Amino acid sequence: TLATWGILYVLISCLGPISGAHFNPVVSCCFYLKNELCIVDFVSYTIFQIGGGIVGAYVAHAMFMKRNGEFDGKDRDTDGEMFSEFIATVGLLVTIFGFINAKADVAMGVGLYITAGYWFTSSTSFANPAVTIARSFTDTFAAISPKSFQAYFIGQILGMIFALPACEWLFFERTPAHALLTLFRSAPQSDFTPTNVRKEISASRELDHPPLQDNDLETAA
Repeated sequence: TLATWGILYVLISCLGPISGAHFNPVVSCCFYLKNELCIVDFVSYTIFQIGGGIVGAYVAHAMFMKRNGEFDGKDRDTDGEMFSEFIATVGLLVTIFGFINAKADVAMGVGLYITAGYWFTSSTSFANPAVTIARSFTDTFAAISPKSFQAYFIGQILGMIFALPACEWLFFERTPAHALLTLFRSAPQSDFTPTNVRKEISASRELDHPPLQDNDLETAA
């Protein structure tokens, strides 16, 4: 799990400025619904997220000299694991949007959350449909049977449906009705967010108390 934390931090920090570090179809879907990602990018990201996960499974097998082929996977289709994926997905989205709004280190937040989620959820916190599919291409302890996809996908989708409006209401101060409209890609654009309000307050303070210039310092001296 420390390796998960470490590599998530590195990858998000490196690739965030390039693509937004989209590794998760659920997260990409949220940005699509928020009108911050177009349909072409969303579909493209999703294809490469799933494909990249599958390639990663084969690369890991090659490094550890494991066979590639048909895998039965591990059954993970209990109600508890489905609910765990709901909780894991909600927590992941709250972490991402909360850290974005707070201008905090998203890479560190996501790495810490997924590392913790591995231990506090019975599903080991996949919270990612691409990871769910990719893990069916291995027979290690991380494997999942394709028969269990349904339970995990349901938990992840329901988690997104709950978390996205909640984050819009909690962090970006939308009304409940406007927050729910985000799910239909119909929420009105709004500049009234806590971050923008803080920017406006800071700007007004600078107007009231402009920073001292060099000649002001010389005069004061």
